[in-house]
Amino acid sequence: MYEKKRGKDSFWYPFIRELDRQRGRGQLAVESPLLWSKKELEYLEGSPMKEVVSARLEGIRREYNELDTVWFMAGSLFQQYPFDIPTEAFTFDIFKQAFVAVQSCVVHLQNVPLARRFALVPLGPPLLAYKSTCKAMLKSNGDAVQLQVDRPYKVGDAIVVWCGPQANARLLLNYGFVDEDNPYDRLSVEVSLNTSDPLYQAKRLVAQRNNLLAIQAFQIYRGKERETVLNMLPYLRLGHVTEDEDMQSILSSEGPVCGVSPCRERAVLDQLESYFTTCIAKYPTSLSDDLKMLEDSSTPPKRRVATQLLKLEKEILHNCLAVVRELLDQLPSSTPVPCSGPYVPTLR
Repeated sequence: MYEKKRGKDSFWYPFIRELDRQRGRGQLAVESPLLWSKKELEYLEGSPMKEVVSARLEGIRREYNELDTVWFMAGSLFQQYPFDIPTEAFTFDIFKQAFVAVQSCVVHLQNVPLARRFALVPLGPPLLAYKSTCKAMLKSNGDAVQLQVDRPYKVGDAIVVWCGPQANARLLLNYGFVDEDNPYDRLSVEVSLNTSDPLYQAKRLVAQRNNLLAIQAFQIYRGKERETVLNMLPYLRLGHVTEDEDMQSILSSEGPVCGVSPCRERAVLDQLESYFTTCIAKYPTSLSDDLKMLEDSSTPPKRRVATQLLKLEKEILHNCLAVVRELLDQLPSSTPVPCSGPYVPTLR
């Protein structure tokens, strides 16, 4: 921001001018949702992405509020800038635009120490297109980042680069695009044991014994919905245990997290069915509505990329719901009514 105030006197003037022109826009000509208007953010209604954007904006606001402290405590960093303190020299909106411009240049490097995991590639967004499935990638080479291509290029060819193992929500937030073929796309379901449960400490101990947490996040990858739902079931069965005798039996065993009983199994599956149904109902549009929106050539770019994200999220949720309903149908018709207790785990 200080260099921008120096205008053409800045060594970085041509680069900053290019960043201003790009405004963090990705290959679909869409800027990060961090710069969308309130009305445009409504395109994300029903999606966890809306909460992610809100949380990131709050974080940027905190960074902005701390700028003056940094300016006073590390004054030597700013000696060449004869301007006012940051929050007097720049508004929050200007800082947010600068933050997004820099964020769009961050790349995620592989096979390097954690301290060198992220790098800035300033001309990345204007010159490259990102794809989740291609083999060309940006790699660390000493103190530089080098583009290693996967095929010969001719003048005028678009350069497509692997963008790292990032979910579509992250790609949209950082780079302004969604990749429909992204094998790393996923939704997260957080399951929490009920802290009011008299058996909470015992359940937490069993969870830890099985390398799980009292608040456990399950990542649902597209195409692997069945696998994830089946992985969630033992944890949910544990959360639904109500009898101390059952809990003692689980504690003394060395087998799976929790055994299966017919009534508990129906309670667990009913809870999952209710959760996925509720998640789907939060979206104001259906999958068919999304497909029509994407087929319409007049759909604005931001609305289009938001619809792509929502469609992919709904497909994951619908697939999970189908798995749960299939498991419910497999229960014997004589299965007793669900035996849910007052301290069932929470899902969010």
